[in-house]
Amino acid sequence: MTDRKTLANAIRVLAMDAVQQANSGHPGAPMGMADIAEVLFNDFLVHNPKNPDWINRDRFVMSNGHGSMLPYAALHLSGYDVSMDDLKQFRQLHSKTPGHPEYGYTPGIETTTGPLGQGIANAVGMALAEKSLAAIYNKSGHEIVDHHSYVFLGDGCLMEGISHEVCSLAGTLQLGKLIAIYDDNNISIDGEVDGWFTDDTAKRFEAYGWQVIAGVDGHDANAIKSAIEQAKGNTTQPTLICAKTIIGSGAPNKAGSHDCHGAPLGADEIQATREALGWSHPAFEVPQAVYSAWDATESGADSEHQWQAKFAAYQAAYPELAAEFERRMAGDLPSDWHKKADAFIAQVVSDAPEMASRKASKLALEGLGPQLPELFGGSADLTPSNNTFWSGSKSINEAVVNDAAYDGNYLSYGVREFGMSAIMNGMALHGGFIPYGATFLMFSEYARNALRMAALMKIRSIFVYTHDSIGVGEDGPTHQPVEQTPTLRLIPNMHLWRPCDAVESAVAWRQAIEKTDGPSCLLFTRQGVKHQARSEQQVADIAKGAYVLADCEGDAELIIIATGSEVGIAMEATQALQAQGKNVRLVSMPSAERFEEQSAEYKASVLPPQCDKRLAVEAAQGDFWYKYVGLNGRIIAQNTFGESAPGNVLFKHFGFTTENVLAQANDLLA
Repeated sequence: MTDRKTLANAIRVLAMDAVQQANSGHPGAPMGMADIAEVLFNDFLVHNPKNPDWINRDRFVMSNGHGSMLPYAALHLSGYDVSMDDLKQFRQLHSKTPGHPEYGYTPGIETTTGPLGQGIANAVGMALAEKSLAAIYNKSGHEIVDHHSYVFLGDGCLMEGISHEVCSLAGTLQLGKLIAIYDDNNISIDGEVDGWFTDDTAKRFEAYGWQVIAGVDGHDANAIKSAIEQAKGNTTQPTLICAKTIIGSGAPNKAGSHDCHGAPLGADEIQATREALGWSHPAFEVPQAVYSAWDATESGADSEHQWQAKFAAYQAAYPELAAEFERRMAGDLPSDWHKKADAFIAQVVSDAPEMASRKASKLALEGLGPQLPELFGGSADLTPSNNTFWSGSKSINEAVVNDAAYDGNYLSYGVREFGMSAIMNGMALHGGFIPYGATFLMFSEYARNALRMAALMKIRSIFVYTHDSIGVGEDGPTHQPVEQTPTLRLIPNMHLWRPCDAVESAVAWRQAIEKTDGPSCLLFTRQGVKHQARSEQQVADIAKGAYVLADCEGDAELIIIATGSEVGIAMEATQALQAQGKNVRLVSMPSAERFEEQSAEYKASVLPPQCDKRLAVEAAQGDFWYKYVGLNGRIIAQNTFGESAPGNVLFKHFGFTTENVLAQANDLLA
């Protein structure tokens, strides 16, 4: 029987060999955490290498994602579809083994990590999803949702502010199936961390309400095993295992030094490491006995088979719940979704409500939410302002206070915009939920990297942002977004919607829910907006991102393009110009990204190339609009910070008025 140290050494040598061949990478963390990974994968992790998407698998997240060769090596050894050739292609173009773990590239990788702290945040979302689904679907004698979320994290993750946001909340939420193992090696890129990181991590996490298992020897398999067993035994607290390790463990000259953190060991040190470990095999060669000891295919298939038997019994006892659970975990919408969504939007068109679009957003939740038990909402301490709590919302926070079941669908995240967004991503990755979370648009800045990660992973997270312009008013420029709207549009795979009224708001919500290949940002006003009358075809065309809201007879000599609350003043100006006998077309463009996905023919029908006199109106930094108006067009935009005053005063002060639109249009037509 192969001893445990040899099994762990397989990770060490594969990590150092792959980094050496790529001539870049981070061998230190994989070598330092190899013993921990060996115990976790071989003694605890419930997974099936032949079905990485098995619903009830344990989730494993490498939050210190620079140590990506650790999960790649462990997945390869366990029997996943990660070949030795894949390891040899570490960090190469289009390989399954990119420099940092990427969701969708490598079987068994649960989330994209690299920006430190977000992996632990995603894992909090996964653990929350597991706990919530268990509360909803598990019945006495039928525990179909029952798995753990394991996280590796390092000093860097704990230094990042997001770790405070999410770990504090995880303790409050009593996520007992979340187990984090801290690679306490005292090293970061700049060297020994004593000069910049002297927190008492154990006391910090105890203060959060976590179980802390301190002083664990990260190179002692028995100590690691005992700690994980203790962690699993506590079902009411998340657990932090503080594992003292040596970075680059096994390398005789570079272990314990930042020299092995982010650079290849070099040929001489690799040879010395092989000798020190007693590993006589050449690069990228692993003995069959090691593979046999690591192989999890048979045990994984058996675990899934046992679960399938449990689920079959559950289906027999609770057929409707079982069908809903399977649908939710598959990410499918209800079979009657489209019919009921159509009916709701038709009702909004008929009612023609006039209200702030943030209130129209709540109206959309009231209309669409009852069809979607998977919709999980929240706000970063702005629920009354964001209007995200609708009549079907049930607070998980109340369950915390009252020690009740976590079968709710709403979470007040506290003032944690970044943490909220990354937790939402974890819930989306886990499956079973369509998460939405809200704050003011200005504070999307705090969450920006989580939005980018959602887009990079192409997952369905819905980011709701209210108070979308200087219309915020008296709170002043600290709360008035200027550059946020155009910069959010720059994120690949992200759809941004800035609707002008209740009808566009309902369509925007529907489109965000139906978009399965990336996140959406929904931007809503604080101030009231006017209802815009539309034909049936115009309502249908909203979903295309841009459409002709008001047209003229004959070819247009001027096209006005507007979004959000500015559509109202643009419509008034358009009608005045048309009354003067001028051929002016108004285009509402709630989502430029969605518009760009349309056919060339449709785009030309909305913005005919022959009409080069164009005017864009949006209360945000305006350079984005040159794409549509050309260098000779005009843009009425917010290119400076705002001021503190009532919103209507600011709109007049900064030129967002019917009169200014008319003046600029007439100047273009002169």
